[in-house]
Amino acid sequence: MWNRIRGIWHMKSLRNSILYVLAMLVIFRIAAHIPLPGVNVASLKDIFEKNQILGMLNVLSGGAMANFSLVALGVGPYITASIIMQLLTMIVPGLEALSKEGSAGHRKINQYSRIITVPLALLQAYTMIMIFSRSTPPVLIVSNLTVLITTMMVMTAGTLFLMWLGELVSEKKVGNGVSLIIFAGIVEQLPVSLQRLIVTFTATQLINVLILIILGVITIAGVVMLTEGQRNIPVSYARRIRGNRMYGGMDTYLPLKVNQAGMIPIIFAVSLVLIPSMLGQFLLRANTPFLLSAGKIMTSIFANQLIYGIIYFVLVVAFTYFYTSVVFHPQQIAENLQKQGGFIPGTRPGEATAKFLNSTSTRIMLAGAMSLGIIAILPLITQGFVQGASLAVGGAGLLIVVSVVLETVAQIQAQISMHEYSG
Repeated sequence: MWNRIRGIWHMKSLRNSILYVLAMLVIFRIAAHIPLPGVNVASLKDIFEKNQILGMLNVLSGGAMANFSLVALGVGPYITASIIMQLLTMIVPGLEALSKEGSAGHRKINQYSRIITVPLALLQAYTMIMIFSRSTPPVLIVSNLTVLITTMMVMTAGTLFLMWLGELVSEKKVGNGVSLIIFAGIVEQLPVSLQRLIVTFTATQLINVLILIILGVITIAGVVMLTEGQRNIPVSYARRIRGNRMYGGMDTYLPLKVNQAGMIPIIFAVSLVLIPSMLGQFLLRANTPFLLSAGKIMTSIFANQLIYGIIYFVLVVAFTYFYTSVVFHPQQIAENLQKQGGFIPGTRPGEATAKFLNSTSTRIMLAGAMSLGIIAILPLITQGFVQGASLAVGGAGLLIVVSVVLETVAQIQAQISMHEYSG
């Protein structure tokens, strides 16, 4: 391993790319620690410690929301815009045709995602400002309309700045820029959590700490298996003769991922779970008795950790099925295999192949959806069994960390292979 690390350091282009990416991440962390004017930091930390949903949003923002910094929104609006464009590409014929035009079409779709990011960031900034300005005690004081608009513009500009940093990082081909920004925010919280544990450590907490370490190791192993797990469907290609040459006649496989949806179901679930909680907070300030009682009911329901965990788990599982059904097209795969002379042994080409792929994907999806749901509610599970302690990085955070590490290592290995081939 050390020889491989030394080899990476001796490759000038790869070394410069890695140093460049690290410099961009340092810039992001500096911006994440510059709070907006008028923020009550003590009240802000208290709110995030008591609210699991805000804690999850803080993970997706790369840890910038907990400081209410210049980049408090993180890359969340850009991720949401990208998901919206993915869904629209499957629905709108014009966008679907554009996605098949190669790199030029993908550049246009990415440009549309950037444009959609701006109104989404403005809307999310307004929502955050209203929530934190009406908290008790208020985290942010908005004295007039000018302050409101200025704060919204600064927060939106912070998101666009991070989006630009992410694209600069992605160009170096040592990892996905947006994922690395979130990764840096999660990893940055580990030393703080470790320091807090050491300061407050007592002999009675030894068993809890050992349990958390064991759970953490098991969770990391489970996340790796979920990320890398796939079902290989055997595919054979018939021999074809063109002129004096013979083509095909080989056996390969079609990989079906256990988790084809990635982090997207968790993002969708958090967005939906957040809406009733936010609406309940607004209704608590209403003067109408009916609206006030409705706000109390909503707040009490989502304050119950058991109910919140069940709803969160069900939404993650449901969105896993929904998103996989949107991005996975067995009919199209079957048609492509038939056009290329490929077939699955024991299954007739065409409609029978599509049905086989659909049934296989559904069975695999059950394991992936259940595993993803358990990972999402992992912090709630640990708090239920280990009193007074929780995982420093939640299940969703571990899923992001492991996925980013695996993707980055794969891209670095690809660059090393290209360097070796070129001599």
